[in-house]
Amino acid sequence: MYPEERQQAIAEQVLAHGRASVADLAQTYDVTTETVRRDLAVLDRAGVLRRVHGGAVPVRALHLVEPSVDEREATRADCKSAIAATAADFFPRSGASVLFDAGTTTARVAALLPPDRELLVVTNSVPIAARLAGLGSVSLQLLGGRVRGLTQATVGHHAVEALRALRIDVAFIGTNGISLRHGLSTPDPDEATVKRAMVDCANFVVVVADSSKIGREEFVCFAPIERVDVLVTDSEITPADRARFTDHGLEVVVAREVA
Repeated sequence: MYPEERQQAIAEQVLAHGRASVADLAQTYDVTTETVRRDLAVLDRAGVLRRVHGGAVPVRALHLVEPSVDEREATRADCKSAIAATAADFFPRSGASVLFDAGTTTARVAALLPPDRELLVVTNSVPIAARLAGLGSVSLQLLGGRVRGLTQATVGHHAVEALRALRIDVAFIGTNGISLRHGLSTPDPDEATVKRAMVDCANFVVVVADSSKIGREEFVCFAPIERVDVLVTDSEITPADRARFTDHGLEVVVAREVA
C-alpha cells in the first residue's frame, strides 16, 4: 500500500469510528508506530483530522473538548523538551523582564531559567509560578484573575489590565494553532484576551509550538503572524510551511534534538 492510500484509509477509519489509536493503526496496516505518527502528522496538517495523545480524532471533535494540562503534558513530550531547550537561547540578560504564557511548552522553557540570572518574571500560569517561586534570582509576578481549571491559567479583566500597564522585554507565548490566514489562535475567548494583551506588551515575542499546531485555526485569533518575532518548533515542520512563514518575515528556528 502506498503512503497516500494508507493515509486515506486511516482518515476514513478515524471519521467512521470517531477515534483511532496509533497502536491499532500500526497493527491494522502492518507498519511501525513511527510511520503511523508521520501519517497522522500529514493528515493533521491537511486539516483532515487532529492528533491527540495516543492517536487521532475527527476535526469536529476538537471543538467540543479542550484537552487538559495533563493530557497536553503527555502529548509530544520529546518535541516540547527540544523546543524548550532551543527557546532558552532567547532568555534576556540579567536585569530584564520576561513573560511566560500558560502552557506545557512554555512551562518547559521556564524550567530552564538560569539560576544565576536576575530577571523580573511575569506569568498567568499557576504551575509556572509555583515552579519559579523558590528561585532566588527571580522577582516573580503572578497575574491575578479567575483560574481556569482546565489550563491552570489566570484569565479575566484583572490579568488584562495588569498587562496593559507593563512593557516586557521578551515574551514566550504558546498557541493552539498557527496559520498565515488566522494567525495565532486558541479555543477559549478569555484565554485569547489575555494572550492578546501579552503579545501587545512585549518588545520581542517568541512563540513555542510543536509542528502539529501549524496550519490549525482555532476559534479565536489573538495575534497576527506579523506580531511574532520568532517561532521555535520541531523538525517535523515541512519545508513549504517554513518557507511560507519566512516569506512573511517570521524567523523560524528548528529545535535541536535533546540528547
